[in-house]
Amino acid sequence: VQLVESGGGLVQPGGSLRLSCAASGFPFSRYVMSWYRQAPGKERELVATISSAASSTNYADSVKGRFTISRDNAKNTLYLQMNSLKPEDTAVYYCKRFGIGNPGQGTQVTVSS
Repeated sequence: VQLVESGGGLVQPGGSLRLSCAASGFPFSRYVMSWYRQAPGKERELVATISSAASSTNYADSVKGRFTISRDNAKNTLYLQMNSLKPEDTAVYYCKRFGIGNPGQGTQVTVSS
């Protein structure tokens, strides 16, 4: 199983970023996928989940209305569109199969002016 996150970076408050997670080594289209984040000194937080066929999504209250999780099963890729970013969104973002296995190496998102 390999999960490779990308797309992080430094962005000003109010800005946007799109994270990607390239998956391999397992039948991607059969799994519920998720994005987590962990800020320094804080516990890991579940940000969003998406069902295997992308028919259902769920979000943490802290990101609802600002973030959108999606997937392309033909490309074995998971996405997280993040809009209206706030400084409190600063964290390392990870993707993983929901409830199973380990995440990728993560991608750093920093929201600062």
